[in-house]
Amino acid sequence: MSIVEKYGKEANQIWVEFVHKEGLTTHQASQFEQYLLMLREWNDKINLTRIVDIPDIISFHFQDSMRIADSVDFTALRGVCDVGSGGGFPGIPLKILYPQVPFFLLEVNSKKVAFLQEVISTLGLTDCTVNSLDWRTFLRQTDYTIDLCMARASLQLDQLVKMFKPSCAYKDAQLIYWASKHWQPGSDEKPYLHKRVTYHVGGQQRVYAFFSAQKN
Repeated sequence: MSIVEKYGKEANQIWVEFVHKEGLTTHQASQFEQYLLMLREWNDKINLTRIVDIPDIISFHFQDSMRIADSVDFTALRGVCDVGSGGGFPGIPLKILYPQVPFFLLEVNSKKVAFLQEVISTLGLTDCTVNSLDWRTFLRQTDYTIDLCMARASLQLDQLVKMFKPSCAYKDAQLIYWASKHWQPGSDEKPYLHKRVTYHVGGQQRVYAFFSAQKN
């Protein structure tokens, strides 16, 4: 079923504008469409997100995830970890855009894990793995090839920067945190903060905060 069949011509026009604005291929547009339909269907059962209107899903989930690609060269990355992936943001939209990059979606909630696995299967995504370990255990017990960790509305930063401990396998990876325009770093994370990038989505100003082990 398509968006126009499910939600009508007005919703479909909004969708067409999104596809055109983002320059999506036919295949990518089809994957995003399937993803949106699955997100709304599953949300009725397991409460994936409070954002349910199609224009808002496009702005505050899809495009909010995609805008980081304006600041990061994803084609040069060997692996990306989405910490606290939830409904798949930002990992799934970015995986659709960069299918050649391995993605690890970290999510502890079993129902959300099931949703993510179903999305990966339905969209035909390869090199996209769901991991149900909590963050601390993930840092202690795994050593995947990961250049970038991303966190959007998941863990607190004082927990996220534990990845920069000298004994951690991911100490040399970069961390990007989605923040509000009023956000200020705490004492634990401030030494690792390298830059902020301001962006706009859905008429709102937000910030990407970039961290690495090379302390200021």
